[in-house]
Amino acid sequence: MIVDAFGRRFRNLRVSLTAACNYACTYCVPDGKRLQAAEYELSAPEMARAVSLLVDAAGIEKLRITGGEPLLSPKFDELLPAIMQMPLDDVSLTTNGQLIQRKAEVLLSSGMRRINVSLDTLDPIRFREIARGGDLETVLTGIKLLHSAGLKIKINMVPMRTRNADQIKPMLEYCLAHGFELRFIELMNMGHLRAQGNQYQQEFFGMEEILETIGENYEFTRTEAPYDSTAVRYEIPDRGYFGIIANESEPFCSSCTRLRLSSNGYLYGCLSNAVCHDIKPILEMDHHQAMARLQTMLVRTLADKQELSFRGEVTVMKFIGG
Repeated sequence: MIVDAFGRRFRNLRVSLTAACNYACTYCVPDGKRLQAAEYELSAPEMARAVSLLVDAAGIEKLRITGGEPLLSPKFDELLPAIMQMPLDDVSLTTNGQLIQRKAEVLLSSGMRRINVSLDTLDPIRFREIARGGDLETVLTGIKLLHSAGLKIKINMVPMRTRNADQIKPMLEYCLAHGFELRFIELMNMGHLRAQGNQYQQEFFGMEEILETIGENYEFTRTEAPYDSTAVRYEIPDRGYFGIIANESEPFCSSCTRLRLSSNGYLYGCLSNAVCHDIKPILEMDHHQAMARLQTMLVRTLADKQELSFRGEVTVMKFIGG
């Protein structure tokens, strides 16, 4: 087992199927430019071999399929069943929900038990302003479809001061009413937000303000969470739960167990570090040689993690699997 001085090891793998996305969210990309697929992206068999090797070499226990938008990837239908047969404790998916109805049969037949849907507002006009693509009603219909089939749903919301901070309470009420857990994700100082001006500072709406806003309508208590959880979790008695991924207000770097595999075959140990490691040559080796090389690479990748707190990076998060 590969462990660093903080006792961290890789337990959670984020796999980006594609860098392409059918949205152009204001906090992710500048100027409304939709992300495109990388020049070379791993095929489904290559991705499956990479994941299998990482599960064995790093002791991966949980895997999340991400993007870009993973449901856009032509390899999704082939790769998902292969991943679901690997010795993992949990497999989940993060999606913007726009293609859920199209992929519902594949999702439901796979045996996946939970998904996260990125949704920043329940206002259709505000939805188009933030996502710069897609349709709100299509997303809500897809969520309802999977929920009715028994999947556990979490909703991810990025609060921004001038764009959707007033949607915090409506979003929470919607999630509580439907039995979903809402996760507020503090705006991350990445990509164009870090590279251009003071937009990040202007839009940041942090944990303290989120809790103050919720406290105007609800009483809540903080609950315990696993040691390597990225979310601070709260319970509203007799109603449900919500969480805050407070990467700025309450950093979790010292207990982070996440490893990321990009769609074009690079390993990233940290969202706050642009250093990456090319796994593609290893995929051509026999198993014994591949495991030896990969374990050496994982030692270097683990060393890329920040010690205490998120520092920000100019890398666009969806290129490496958020």
